Amino acid sequence: MKQNGAIGIFDSGVGGTSIWKEIHGLLPFEDTIYLADSKYAPYGNRSKEEITALSIKNTEFLIAQGCKIIVVACNTATTNAIKVLRANYNIPIIGIEPAIKPAALHSKTKSIGILATKGTLSSELFHKTSEAFTNGIQLTEVVGEGLVSLIEKGALDSLEMMELLEKHIRPMIEANIDYLVLGCSHYPYIIPQLQKILPKHITIIDSGEAVAKQTKAILAENDLLRNEERMPTLRFYTNSEVDTLQFLLKEFAVKISIEKKGF
Repeated sequence: MKQNGAIGIFDSGVGGTSIWKEIHGLLPFEDTIYLADSKYAPYGNRSKEEITALSIKNTEFLIAQGCKIIVVACNTATTNAIKVLRANYNIPIIGIEPAIKPAALHSKTKSIGILATKGTLSSELFHKTSEAFTNGIQLTEVVGEGLVSLIEKGALDSLEMMELLEKHIRPMIEANIDYLVLGCSHYPYIIPQLQKILPKHITIIDSGEAVAKQTKAILAENDLLRNEERMPTLRFYTNSEVDTLQFLLKEFAVKISIEKKGF
């Protein structure tokens, strides 16, 4: 039965586990398979063709594992490759986009910031979304150069991380933003560090909760939700070292399996 298939999730590395946590929290009885393509992280510095090829590879790996739905837990892969994935595979595919709309709607200073990868900020889909919702809003876009690499190493509280964040955030503070949109699934892991730098009135928004709700809605719509309460199988695969995954998922250690694989 298709309902017994797993929810497949992939990202250019470990960052998408921030999305996995939201999905598992909302759908605790569903099996999940998470693929961390850390060997090729960050996707944000790659060409559209490379990003699409990697996204196809990851999707095919998850489909081969019997997944019933794919969540592209990577802004760069969504904005560059989701159209191709949806055209080529006959299962629901959920993407993740920066939450520009709620930030623009609620901003009192009419100035919002977005911290994202180069691949997301330069994509056609991002520009369409941005134009649709930011009329009359000043948008300060900053490429989070170097952040993904540090998060992949688990260097969340390093001096290098704090120095990079201060540099990236400065133009946004100068632009009087009151909302900071995180445009990369790695970035929720550095919210505590961002809060040390940002003035108290600035609200941070990421897309994790919205993606989890959308995943549940699409599963329900396609009659793919599991309907029994059970202990799920929670599998994680990486093509790099397992240490950072273990660190970021330590509170789930007894429930999950993490395996290094060549893909």
